[in-house]
Amino acid sequence: MDYLSTIRQPIHSELNEFIELFNESLSHTDGLLNQVLSHVRQRAGKRMRPMLTLLMAKYFGAVTSSTLHAAVGLELLHTASLVHDDVVDESAERRGQASVNAEYNNKVAVLTGDYILSTALLHVNYTHNEAIVKTIGELGRTLSNGEILQLSNIQNQAISEKIYYDVIKQKTAALFEACAEVGALSTGADAVATEKARKFGHNIGTIFQIRDDIFDYYDTTDIGKPTGNDMLEGKLTLPVIYALKSTGDETMMKLAHKVKQGSVSNDEIAQLVQFTKAHGGIEYADKRMWEFHAEAMNYLENDIENDEIRTSLKAYLDFVIERKK
Repeated sequence: MDYLSTIRQPIHSELNEFIELFNESLSHTDGLLNQVLSHVRQRAGKRMRPMLTLLMAKYFGAVTSSTLHAAVGLELLHTASLVHDDVVDESAERRGQASVNAEYNNKVAVLTGDYILSTALLHVNYTHNEAIVKTIGELGRTLSNGEILQLSNIQNQAISEKIYYDVIKQKTAALFEACAEVGALSTGADAVATEKARKFGHNIGTIFQIRDDIFDYYDTTDIGKPTGNDMLEGKLTLPVIYALKSTGDETMMKLAHKVKQGSVSNDEIAQLVQFTKAHGGIEYADKRMWEFHAEAMNYLENDIENDEIRTSLKAYLDFVIERKK
C-alpha cells in the first residue's frame, strides 16, 4: 500500500502551500547563511509532523493561514533542535547527509540553529492565536528539558521502563502531541476535542520512537546485523530494558551499566544486542507499539467521522508503525 499518497490525499494543495512557506522561511540573502540554510533544506523528510497538523485542521474545519504558520513554526522549532542536537551529540551525519556542524563547524551550527529558532517564533506570532503561541512555547521548553533528562539519565544507574517513557514523553511524543493539538487549535476546536487530538499525537509519537529504537538493533542496509548506536551514546532503550528486567541476568546487567558509564566496547554491545534478541526484547517492544496503535485506532474509529480524513490518518498510523527506516 502507498501509505504516503493516501496520507496526502485530503491535504495535497495545503501541503504544497506549507512546503513553499517552509522553504521560503529557510532562505536568506546573506551568502554563508543562505548556503547553510540551503544545506538544511536539502534534508527535508516526508513532512510527517506538518501533515499531522494539516490533517487535524482539515478535520476540525479548514487549513487556514494560522494553521500553515503554526505548522511552519513547529517544523522550524524541530529543525533548530536537530541542528543543536547534532552539535551536542557530535554527530557527523543527519538523514544520510553531513550535519551542519560537520559540513561547517560548531559555531556556524549553533548560530544557524538560533536563526532558525528565531524564525520559528516569527511564524508562531503570525498565527495571532494565543493558545497556539502558548502550546509551541511550552513545547520548546519541554524538548529542551527532555534532552537534559536524557543526558542525566545516562548518569543514572537505574534502568526502568518508566524512565524510558518519561524521556519519550518529553521528546518525540511531545512533538507529535503539539502537531495534532495545534492543528485543532488553529480551527477553534473545543477543549475536549483538542485534548483527544493531543492524546492521539502522543500515541503516534510514542510508536514512532519505539520503532526508531527497534531499528537500532539491526543494520539499516542489511537487516540482521546489530549496530547498537544508541548504546554507543549511553542509551538503553525498551528492547534491552525488557530483556534485562525479565531475565535478571547479572552479567548482562553489568554490561548495561558499562553502557551508561560510556566504557562499553563494540563487542560488548554486540553481546547485549544478541542477548536482547534472544530474550524477547524486540517482540516485547513490538507488542507495546501495537498496544499504542490500538489506542490510537480507537480514537479514529470513535471520534473521526469524516471517512476521507479517517482513511488518511489510519494510513498515517500504519506507516509510522510499519515503516522500514
